[in-house]
Amino acid sequence: MEVKRVKVVLMCISISICLLIVRLFYLQIYAGNKLASEAAAQRMANSDIGKVRGNILDRSGIPLTNRSKKVIIALKPLFLRDRDEELKKICKALELDLNMMRREVKIKKEPILFEIDEEKKDLIKTLNVQGISLINSLNRYDGNSIAKHVLGYLNQSDQIGESGIEKSYETALGSGKVDIVGVVTDAKDNLLEGIGYRIVKPEEKGKMLSVRLTLDYHMQKIAESVMDEKDVKGAVVIEDVATGDILAMLSSPDFDQNDVSRYLASPQNALFNRAVASYNLGSIFKIIDTAYTLELNNHYNEIYFCPGFIEIGDKRYKCSSYESGGHGWVDLKNAFASSCNPYFINMGIRAGHKGIIEMARNFGMGSATGINQQGIDEAPGKLPNEGRRFSDGDIANISIGQGEVMATPLQVADIIATVANGGIKNSINLADCVLDEEGNKVRELKRNEGHRIMSNEVAERIKGFMEEVINTGTGSKANIDSLGGAAGKTGSAETGQFIGGEKVVHAWFAGYFPKNNPRYAMSVFIEDGKNGGQAAAPIFAEIAEQLLEKGY
Repeated sequence: MEVKRVKVVLMCISISICLLIVRLFYLQIYAGNKLASEAAAQRMANSDIGKVRGNILDRSGIPLTNRSKKVIIALKPLFLRDRDEELKKICKALELDLNMMRREVKIKKEPILFEIDEEKKDLIKTLNVQGISLINSLNRYDGNSIAKHVLGYLNQSDQIGESGIEKSYETALGSGKVDIVGVVTDAKDNLLEGIGYRIVKPEEKGKMLSVRLTLDYHMQKIAESVMDEKDVKGAVVIEDVATGDILAMLSSPDFDQNDVSRYLASPQNALFNRAVASYNLGSIFKIIDTAYTLELNNHYNEIYFCPGFIEIGDKRYKCSSYESGGHGWVDLKNAFASSCNPYFINMGIRAGHKGIIEMARNFGMGSATGINQQGIDEAPGKLPNEGRRFSDGDIANISIGQGEVMATPLQVADIIATVANGGIKNSINLADCVLDEEGNKVRELKRNEGHRIMSNEVAERIKGFMEEVINTGTGSKANIDSLGGAAGKTGSAETGQFIGGEKVVHAWFAGYFPKNNPRYAMSVFIEDGKNGGQAAAPIFAEIAEQLLEKGY
């Protein structure tokens, strides 16, 4: 009986020891950091270094954000209160007001933070003074940031996405974590030995996620550098012909993402994303006329005499050849290459407005492309309601891309991609997926759909016409024959607006390259550029040349 009692006592002691060990393990190992943080927080004064955000990446994983380093200096008031000589040195090096800093040091205990450049960082290191720490961090954006209208920007007060991808994917990019530098003191504000000032990594509030786009960092940079050099207002969009992925999208001029307020009243309207805004289309629409007419009769090739104008009712519609007496006798290929207005007005009236507008809708005009569901607001463009009554004059206007016909540079790039792709219209994508910290895909954003909107035979004929535009027509300045050639269409779109007594005429060039194995479709839009062949075509050629020379 005595032995049995001893065994019971020993068992109880053993269980108690095991429970104690488990409790100690929980407190010291499992919950130690959390409990220490909570305890320290009760006696901590801190300053936020900044919110931790996930990256926005290009299609290959190249960061489009957080690309450059920055240095933050933390001044520690409790160290500097009785060290006036050291404070003087720091203020001199950082070009700070000494009296103001004396007051700050006297009343504060939490770290005082300043962002400094590399030169000041090196100077501070040589001072050999106490009471300062240097913290390496990253700039979300800097002067070399690209794709600004796509990425958007953050609200400077709370570092929450305010526009673009930053806003649309705030839930994914904004982890909720904040890096802080703080000071831990006792009840009398004395530094706790061994703790004192330190950078604190608070308990995680959410996983760090990144958003991968379809943009290509290098292609975007090339397109932006060309547009910056030309110093024009406009947009460029480059689309992958085979997939519908947007590889570059830019609006010019751009803006400083760290000082957005400066652009709110900008006369250049720099915050406005011209790549997804609706504009008068002009002769680019002749691709639509041609596609519909050839779908009705792929052998269509009317010979038409152009005297430089065509009269519909009491209105005369002039051709670009008006001053020279007209194009004379032209077939479809020559009319397309020379962008002959009378030819296409005559063809449009014969074809009828309903079929032409329906073909335009099949190409995606008059509706959003879908990137509005992937984070970028976009205009749907504009097409007239085919159900209303149309006069011949109304049909004349839409046949040459005037009147109620409007489209975005993004839509125009996709029109070209559809032709280059043999008549297959793909889903347009700008956002690819959401990735976790290990690079694993946690959410698919792309849509992979395609459908035929015209026959391959019709697409091939139009491609031949687009080649002729560059060979003998209005787009000769887009010639890149030494690098595989290109094909395209010019557009000079009257807007009905006037500036300084002159008509506002938008300039377009849209095409694909290389000629025989199209990989890229590109639209170039120049606001009030006057003439597509003169203003937009050379920019197309320069961007295409640089891409091909670099092996894209």
